[in-house]
Amino acid sequence: MKTVAISVLGTQIDAGKNADRWNRWRPNVALCQQDDLIIDRLELIHDRRYSTLAKVVTEDIASVSAETEVVSHVIDFRNPWDFEEVYSALRDFADAYDFRPDEETYLSNLTTGTHVTQICWFLLTEAHYIPGKLIQLSPPRGRASDVKGEYQIIDLDLSKYDEIASRFAAERVEGTNFLKSGIVTRNHDFNKMIDQIEKVVIRSDAPVLLLGPTGAGKSQLARRIFELKKARHQIDGDFVEVNCATLKGDNAMSALFGHKRGAFTGAVADRKGLLRSADKGLLFLDEIGELGLDEQAMILRAIEDKRFLPVGSDKDISSEFQLIAGTNRNLREAIRAGTFREDLLARLDLWTYELPGLRDRREDIAPNIEFEVERYTRQSGNKIGFNQSAIKAYLQFAESGEALWAGNFRDLGASITRMATLSDGGRITEDVVQMEIARLRRAWAGSEPEFSVLAKLLGPEKLNEVDPFDRPQLDYVLQICRRSPSLSAAGRELYAVSRLTKSSSNDADRLKKYLSKWGLIWADIAG
Repeated sequence: MKTVAISVLGTQIDAGKNADRWNRWRPNVALCQQDDLIIDRLELIHDRRYSTLAKVVTEDIASVSAETEVVSHVIDFRNPWDFEEVYSALRDFADAYDFRPDEETYLSNLTTGTHVTQICWFLLTEAHYIPGKLIQLSPPRGRASDVKGEYQIIDLDLSKYDEIASRFAAERVEGTNFLKSGIVTRNHDFNKMIDQIEKVVIRSDAPVLLLGPTGAGKSQLARRIFELKKARHQIDGDFVEVNCATLKGDNAMSALFGHKRGAFTGAVADRKGLLRSADKGLLFLDEIGELGLDEQAMILRAIEDKRFLPVGSDKDISSEFQLIAGTNRNLREAIRAGTFREDLLARLDLWTYELPGLRDRREDIAPNIEFEVERYTRQSGNKIGFNQSAIKAYLQFAESGEALWAGNFRDLGASITRMATLSDGGRITEDVVQMEIARLRRAWAGSEPEFSVLAKLLGPEKLNEVDPFDRPQLDYVLQICRRSPSLSAAGRELYAVSRLTKSSSNDADRLKKYLSKWGLIWADIAG
């Protein structure tokens, strides 16, 4: 593979008169003199005013490194200290260059040119406009007679540096732990999702859509994302949270986008609006599925153009903000119903994450109990803990299929608060736990669990033995069975597609075998 260097002519340090020039360190010549680095081609950039010097340097390189081809590129800088001009010119050079990374290795020389030029080389290489590494040359030390000096190659792939890679890995762990509020969660899929969210929000300002049931932690996660980006100095503004379900009628436009005085009856003063309040910060639109279609259209424009029109104004307002949206609704169903804009969902759907409910993360209930106990202790100033028998009894119930956790983490937090408040001497006893369990059972008595039919037929213990992967399918099958007049009718509906490809299909038998796998029979279901 060939090695190609890209370098700017040093109008002062590459120069020299007559034979004396061979006694001086000249970086572009020295670049081609290194014993352990062969430069097959040097792309030499220079101003046309220094064409004579470029020719001399080219000839000198030929005399010390016959294998090096020097290709001259004329770029005239009006002001070599003007960042915009220099970057644009070097970017144009990089865009037009025929890079062949499979055949050639590229080195961008940081040694020559103005400091502005060196910065531009760094930026272009870091952004992969130049697919290579950096090289820095230095003159000989002390009174060394060898004028070629030394060089150092800098690879901007930081993962290749052990110490830096270890630091980055530690920062990623710190970031994901921060997003999880320091809770050592055990659910593999949840942890994997949080790892990806951490990467996305640090590397991108694109909108993020958080799905999940009420109380699953969407609002808390949005705030932690804000605090993480704030700590990394990626945003300077405020965290602005909006519950879109509370924005109804004429007030919705005014609350979101602001208004001008006199825009409507009662508008006695200008109103800033929530989107403008989020400038340079993070805007969390919770329950975005509840917004009206007109507000959705303006939100879409604000996301795309970072501009919007306050009510009663003929002048746009700009606001730069990171957007996170949350909803417990199925937005695709809302699109089909005509209550949500498809183009807005397309804009929000770049990074979509579904937060599971607490009952789908039962292995994370124990660490979340610890978190809630510690939070109560901080807020109340009183140290609270469980007796050993009490925590065992509470966990046995909390992790069982009987515990619906209809309000998810809100239910859990309220439960811990109640027990902690009723505890004497800072210890939650088994009596307090049993009283709380009875209260939760009463509260959930009118609530149907997500897999309602399944829970009724199998019971809590057997339900816990069914993998989360299998529950939706089995619950759906049981619902079809309960509304069908016979086993055969249920089988025809459930196997409506696959039965067409079979010459002789016994749908009832297929369904009977499927049910027996779970210890179920038709009589129990139909009855």
